[in-house]
Amino acid sequence: MTGPAQIVAELASNAVTHGRVPGRDFRLALSVTPESLLIEVTDPRGDRIPEIREAGYGLVLVEALANRWGVREGPVPCKAVWAEVSLASASRGAAIRRAQGAS
Repeated sequence: MTGPAQIVAELASNAVTHGRVPGRDFRLALSVTPESLLIEVTDPRGDRIPEIREAGYGLVLVEALANRWGVREGPVPCKAVWAEVSLASASRGAAIRRAQGAS
């Protein structure tokens, strides 16, 4: 699984596990520019703001794979957890992996 796919999986899993309200789903939005990919997962639990904890590794993984990440509150009662990945560094990493595989 690639970095952006791992971030999507982790943020979606967190929304299902920690942001669930019966009868309401989460929303995944992806925005692409030539420089970056913005991953945003919105859930209906604005009262539960995620933070990195010792007990879990999910947001540690997001922090390691994303260039930036954070939480945006609203619209009430929702929150959105977002992560931004540089496409320049992603393509550079892919080129390095291809070069290493050719050696």
